Amino acid sequence: MSLLNAENQGIALHVINHQDYQAWLQKQQPNVVQWLTATGFEGKGMSLIPSADGNIACVVFAVKDSREFFACGDLANQLPAGQYFLYANDDDKIAIAFGFLTGTYRFERYKSSKQALPVLAVGDQTIVDKATELAKATALVRDLVNTPAQDMMPQHLSEVSAQLAVEFGAEFSEVVGDDLLTENYPTIHAVGRASQHQPRLLDIRWGDKQAPKLTLVGKGVCFDSGGLDVKPAAGMRLMKKDMGGAAHVLGLARMIMAFNLNVNLRVLIPAVENAIAGNAFRPGDVITTRNGLTVEIDNTDAEGRLVLCDALDVALEDAPELIVDFATLTGAMRVALGTELPGFFATKDATAQGITDAGLTNQDPVWRMPLHQPYMNMLQSDIADLSNCASGPFGGAITAALYLQKFLPDDIDWCHFDVMAYNIRALPGRPKGGEAFGIRAVFDYLQTRFS
Repeated sequence: MSLLNAENQGIALHVINHQDYQAWLQKQQPNVVQWLTATGFEGKGMSLIPSADGNIACVVFAVKDSREFFACGDLANQLPAGQYFLYANDDDKIAIAFGFLTGTYRFERYKSSKQALPVLAVGDQTIVDKATELAKATALVRDLVNTPAQDMMPQHLSEVSAQLAVEFGAEFSEVVGDDLLTENYPTIHAVGRASQHQPRLLDIRWGDKQAPKLTLVGKGVCFDSGGLDVKPAAGMRLMKKDMGGAAHVLGLARMIMAFNLNVNLRVLIPAVENAIAGNAFRPGDVITTRNGLTVEIDNTDAEGRLVLCDALDVALEDAPELIVDFATLTGAMRVALGTELPGFFATKDATAQGITDAGLTNQDPVWRMPLHQPYMNMLQSDIADLSNCASGPFGGAITAALYLQKFLPDDIDWCHFDVMAYNIRALPGRPKGGEAFGIRAVFDYLQTRFS
């Protein structure tokens, strides 16, 4: 059963803003006023108002700002089971419905929940459709990140990508295993060759061939041991989420296709496991990348940028109008901005500002970081064109982005997102675990740009 519908019936649910509470209260029936006064309700949080026969007559839920997309993220967990009909400002209903749905998210692949959830009726199919698609994209990202590596290796990521392509009538192809060498994807192969799960490059194409070209690239490191520069146990514990960049571009692609955005879309995901075996790539090795630049391996745990540089190079073959990549790339970004504010880098000011503004409007904030070119010399190598890792511990998110930029032409419109992909604490509508950061901001910007 759908937890969101377009019906016009159910227990009245009034979602209001704190500052509007007194004005709203003056318009209510005497029994409602009496109950709220007697229970000391002050226009914050939820109150279930009983009827004379002991049932729920109506509900009031007062929030700071009902336009905020997660303001109603706790609704589904606070309301008793049943159907509720939403009374709210029309302009706020998308945000309310989205927050409600994200609050109903449960990852139940291995452990089911017995909690009975409420149903929200909003009386408008357009709102249902839009909120549902936004929530589906978020849930897709969460599901992929939450799935343990045993069930989310490169071949599983391939299956998800292929299924998404079928759902929306897209084309799907992949380059697998040693064919990566034949077709000149040496760094993807080098990073993934030590795993029993073959590395691969996943490729989805969708949309009008005559429309503006948009390419999404997502880091798909399905598990990261660190390679021969092995991570400590604490650092390895959550490395099932190191394919979070791939999850993000699949979620974003889902929105683009579901809303039929006017773009010629391509999605590229280098999918690997960074494992340890006798044939693993080593510190000190030099790899010739797809575009011919040679890279000295300073640290095998800086593998994400290696798989991305080959994918970014092939993305250039279509001459896209915009390239956007997502990756769980550096701990340095988490140190700089924390786990809940994704940083991004951009080569074009207008694109960066557009995405930033869209994020503020949709409560999906992102923060632009500088592509500070003088730091490029931190990636110098004595025996290769560049090193895959900076010579010192500072500015790690910037040097990682500069490494990627080295594989792109100067005039490209490119954005690189360095995201956590994981909630380390539970917030309204955002349970602990896998999370989508920045995809609604980017999608809203793309809707404006490619409308």
